[in-house]
Amino acid sequence: MKPQQLRALCLSFNATVEDFPFAPDISVFKVLGKLFALTRLDARPLTVNLKCDPEDAVRLRGEHPGLIIPGYHMNKRHWNTVTVDGELPDRLVRELVEDSYDLVVAGLPKAERLRLDRA
Repeated sequence: MKPQQLRALCLSFNATVEDFPFAPDISVFKVLGKLFALTRLDARPLTVNLKCDPEDAVRLRGEHPGLIIPGYHMNKRHWNTVTVDGELPDRLVRELVEDSYDLVVAGLPKAERLRLDRA
């Protein structure tokens, strides 16, 4: 997956914005103000931090050693850093990004989730 494909994927979800609160080269993708993906789109290799169910996080790290690791500078229980350099299938990367978005949305207050459903 190319950097612009990753960016387009992250921005394809309802109510998602790209923000740069940490540095001008660090893209933070948020849904209603809550982070679900963080990346340096110019990094080589390209990586992205994604929220993950704790049990799935451990399983994915075991299945893809070196490509999916505990989240860099994040809560290691809930976040993975995923290397997006072509070794992992694009389909899996898309699923992981979608899962991260869905986990963050599930943690939003009900009124905000309902607002997303109408968007």
